[in-house]
Amino acid sequence: MKWETAITNYKNYLRIERSLSDNTIDNYARDLKKLTRYLEQLDKPIDPLQITREDLQEFVYTIAKEVQARSQARVISGLKGFFNYLVFEDYRTDNPIELIESPKIGRKLPDTLSEEEIDALIDAIDLGKPQGERNRAMLETLYSCGLRVTELISLKLSDLYFEEGFINVVGKGDKQRFVPISEHTQKYINIYRNELRNHIDVKPEHVDILFLNRRGRQLTRAMIFTIIKDLAVKAGVKKNISPHTFRHSFATHLLQNGSDLRSIQQMLGHESITTTEIYMHVDRNDLAREMAKFHPRGKE
Repeated sequence: MKWETAITNYKNYLRIERSLSDNTIDNYARDLKKLTRYLEQLDKPIDPLQITREDLQEFVYTIAKEVQARSQARVISGLKGFFNYLVFEDYRTDNPIELIESPKIGRKLPDTLSEEEIDALIDAIDLGKPQGERNRAMLETLYSCGLRVTELISLKLSDLYFEEGFINVVGKGDKQRFVPISEHTQKYINIYRNELRNHIDVKPEHVDILFLNRRGRQLTRAMIFTIIKDLAVKAGVKKNISPHTFRHSFATHLLQNGSDLRSIQQMLGHESITTTEIYMHVDRNDLAREMAKFHPRGKE
């Protein structure tokens, strides 16, 4: 079996059987191609069914010199998934990377923005420009609903249930969830829809997409990153932020204001509560204040 064939089949498996997103599938394929390039450079004609643990161990040693521990762990995890697939499909009887350990990495706490910083970013939007109302509506939606960037650009007009106070969000693996949307955010989306979007020549294939570029097409992930980076410069926000920072801030602010973790999990669309629990560790000062306020010994 050739690597190209195996990778194509694996991508189809991830798409059809696992219902993973295109971005996730591309990341898995990218890591496998690192392995194939490594083998080509060594002039080792080893196919996926013949490669051994020793071959993979050498590859892991090589990438350890080039990438950080977190990236190295991701590559190893991706390779384990690929060889588990080959075992599942009866192409192999063993997983040659199964016993290779990933580097120990600490859990990275997410960056967050304060309410004042979010307000500053939104205030930096030039509403005099044609896309100003759209950008304000997008940032309000990111922060108010805790969306991933792909969920934001994929949001449809038919997903808006404003009378009920919800939007339908299509998340990872095409899983749907209903997320509450405030009247405040609804107001800015309606301004964009009525004052800007109605005057765009929308392409037929994007007629139901909410947020559009000037050519009437769906926005790209890269465009959202660019918009936010530019606004950070204008607003004087020094943090290294991205669209995902708004999602982290959404969850952190809910937790700080008393929301329970299960509710946040449902709104974020996390499959496991363990993923959501990272927000319990974001602000340790809050824990100290809680101790001082409520524990009998803390009051001393």
